[in-house]
Amino acid sequence: MSSVEFNTLLIGNADFLKPFAFTLTKDAEQAKDLYQETLFRALSNQEKYLEGTNIRAWLFTIMRNIFINHYRKKLKHRTVAEPSASEFFINHQQNIVSNKAASNLQMKDIHVAVYHLPNIFKKPFMLYYEGYKYFEIANMLKEPLGTIKSRIHFARKILKSQVPRQ
Repeated sequence: MSSVEFNTLLIGNADFLKPFAFTLTKDAEQAKDLYQETLFRALSNQEKYLEGTNIRAWLFTIMRNIFINHYRKKLKHRTVAEPSASEFFINHQQNIVSNKAASNLQMKDIHVAVYHLPNIFKKPFMLYYEGYKYFEIANMLKEPLGTIKSRIHFARKILKSQVPRQ
C-alpha cells in the first residue's frame, strides 16, 4: 500500500477516534493530545499496517495502548508539591520506612505458603522464581507451555490468598 493510499485511508477513518479519545480521558484537551499522538503513531508505523486489516480497529488499538501506557506512567511518577515557599517535589515512596521484623515475618509466611503448595504448582513456580523462562520450564518438566503458565498463575493465586497483606 502506498503512502498516499494509507494517508487517505487514515484520514477517512480518523474522525471516529475523537469520541473514543474523549471517552478514555474525560477531558477535551487530553483527548486532543491522545488523538494527535494516535495519528502520529499510525503514520510512523505505517509499515506495520497490513492491507485488508480493519483500520478502525487498528487505530482504536493504538489509541487504547497509548492511553494505558500514559496512565501507567502517571501512577509510577506521582509527585506532590510541598506547600513551602521552595516548592520541592516529594515522591510518595520516599516516606516509607522499612521494618525488618515485619518483613522477616512476612517472608516466613511466604516460605510456609510456598512449602504447602501442591507439588504440581510448586515445582514450576520455584523454577520461575529462580529465573527460568516459561519455555525453559516447559522443556525441563516436559509439559506444554500453556500448562506451565497456568500452573504458575494458579500458584501465585494460591499464594496471594494464603499470605496476609500488611
